[in-house]
Amino acid sequence: MEIGIKFAWLILGYKRQEQIPYICPMPFHTPTYNIETEEQVETTTATPAVKFDEKLKNEILSRIHEEKAVIVHCSYNAAIDGGIRIWNSTFLIDKASGDRSNMHHAENISIAPEWTYVPEGKTHRFTLIFAPLPKSCEFFDLLEDIPQAGGFFIQNIKRNKSDVYDVVI
Repeated sequence: MEIGIKFAWLILGYKRQEQIPYICPMPFHTPTYNIETEEQVETTTATPAVKFDEKLKNEILSRIHEEKAVIVHCSYNAAIDGGIRIWNSTFLIDKASGDRSNMHHAENISIAPEWTYVPEGKTHRFTLIFAPLPKSCEFFDLLEDIPQAGGFFIQNIKRNKSDVYDVVI
């Protein structure tokens, strides 16, 4: 796909029997790269309209409730143009016991090695779903345990009854 503006010709009227050119901006396309292979990865910044099957949605929510999953809503404020992603090696760690709760699902963020582009000055929101914390847990940390600098690390999150949290990365 070419990057830039493509031209579309629309017939807007028949003044002097000629067509009037119209410049139609296409969706902005930003090339992204897999940092490990340095190959270009095709992405799009358009957000598709998604319709969930209500029965399936209710079943998933029911399972989350039954399993006492922990939900962490995250906000990332981009200081510069760039990308974010989450690694599968992201955990919640009980401060008292050191027990780790594995991440089961990530919504609205790429899983490493892919990247999600976030423009400078914009806030990107995503959700992480984790295995249950121990019942005795009162405080926990969110740790993205990765083999390079820059992993997410939020300390001393106070546990609540709903096990739904909002954090700023």
